[in-house]
Amino acid sequence: MTMTENTAVPSDDAADIAKTENHLIAERREKLKAWRETGKAFPNDFSRENLANRLDELYADKTREELEAAQIAVKVAGRIVLKRVMGKASFATIQDVSGRLQVFVSNDITGEDVHKEFKHWDIGDIVGCEGVLFKTKTNELTVQCKQIRLLTKSLRPLPEKFHGLSDVEQKYRQRYLDLITNEQTRHTFVARSRMMQSIRNYMIAHGFLEVETPMMHPIPGGAAAKPFKTHHNALDMELFLRIAPELYLKRLVVGGFEKVFEVNRNFRNEGLSPRHNPEFTMMEFYEAYTEYRKLMDFTEGLLRHSAREALGTETFEYQGRTLDLSEPFARLTIVGAIHKYNPGFSFEQLNNIEWLKAKLAGYKFDIKPHMGIGSLQLALFDETTEAQLWEPTFIIDYPAEVSPLARRNDTNPEITERFELFIVGREIANGFSELNDPEDQAARFLEQAKAKDAGDEEAMYFDADYVRALEYGMPPTGGCGIGIDRLVMLLTDSASIRDVILFPQMRAE
Repeated sequence: MTMTENTAVPSDDAADIAKTENHLIAERREKLKAWRETGKAFPNDFSRENLANRLDELYADKTREELEAAQIAVKVAGRIVLKRVMGKASFATIQDVSGRLQVFVSNDITGEDVHKEFKHWDIGDIVGCEGVLFKTKTNELTVQCKQIRLLTKSLRPLPEKFHGLSDVEQKYRQRYLDLITNEQTRHTFVARSRMMQSIRNYMIAHGFLEVETPMMHPIPGGAAAKPFKTHHNALDMELFLRIAPELYLKRLVVGGFEKVFEVNRNFRNEGLSPRHNPEFTMMEFYEAYTEYRKLMDFTEGLLRHSAREALGTETFEYQGRTLDLSEPFARLTIVGAIHKYNPGFSFEQLNNIEWLKAKLAGYKFDIKPHMGIGSLQLALFDETTEAQLWEPTFIIDYPAEVSPLARRNDTNPEITERFELFIVGREIANGFSELNDPEDQAARFLEQAKAKDAGDEEAMYFDADYVRALEYGMPPTGGCGIGIDRLVMLLTDSASIRDVILFPQMRAE
């Protein structure tokens, strides 16, 4: 007997379920106690030699007669997920990392004593089996067990009929159980791993060096975000968990590593949502002697490569709508994008600071005293336009006041050579021509410090060492950060960031 765990049941039913589950666990503990008394509990001397999917690839097309003649010996192991017990013979399906395989246990071949033990094993137990391949009357590839051993006792029942977890929160809290019971979850995280490997291969093939930079910073920098704080006892100093690796990666460019990238874990002390987790993964890269337009071209190529590697195509479905990465990505300014998707807003209005304040007040946006017209335009873009950018779109030429690390435009110093890439209404990447003028950088840091003093918790600190590094000279450089979690969401058709992070942050139980 197995259980279904579901929080959406009346309290009396929930109590009955808990009572029944506790009874099942007690029964299994008694079985474990008896197993311990044999002196054979939890053995560690079984060595698996074959995986389910590989056996299927090699032998699924063989006939019953061919398998009988070949007497192919195999040694498999996995978790029991299905079990059909009969008198003198029984079947079970085991699951390993690659898939599922049926095994056959009988009095004649396996032995009556072992078969008797097998009948008392439970769904969820992990077993090892040695035998030969054959096909049943229904033509299913099966291992005829000459020997089968219990390797690990499962004390808790799996969800009923192995259909997976019905409680979404439990899926995230008990990811191990979700992985056991849900093939799609396993597929998602295998796809994530392969996508990450393809990105690394792409970067290395283009001459980039993979590096590692600190995760604990004396000064948080590289992004506008509220950091997590910690304390180093031996040094008696406050440290911050990394919000971005940017300033350290650019220090490496100063040092002569002209093409670097890092797959990095970042930590930002912000809220939870389908698009946000306080701990997340990005890939940031920096290249000397390039600028933001070339970075956009490179980012397009990288995303198309990721889609081809993960899906075999650049056109695919996401949440029921088609997404096409094969066409050139659109490029719009902030004001141009607002007007395109909200044609009722004129360019004259969008460049009027009083009109912007009045319009944002209608969205209950908290306008800070230090916010200039660029910040207000960006806020209106966030409120009215971002969610409408389904097809890949680069938003370019961000205001200098919200881009403290980006190079100013030569013809208009009020804007920077910066872009953000949006797909399905979400920011996927952020890049720019890097600011390599140390005096301008120091002045921008000072402006950020003033904003922080005025109450902006996400404003940057003044990083004197980074300014000192720039004073030694950084070549013209372009840099970009790509949100790996959100990219995986796209390529695995996942609605929530929690679906693509193995262990997302949760409230305490």
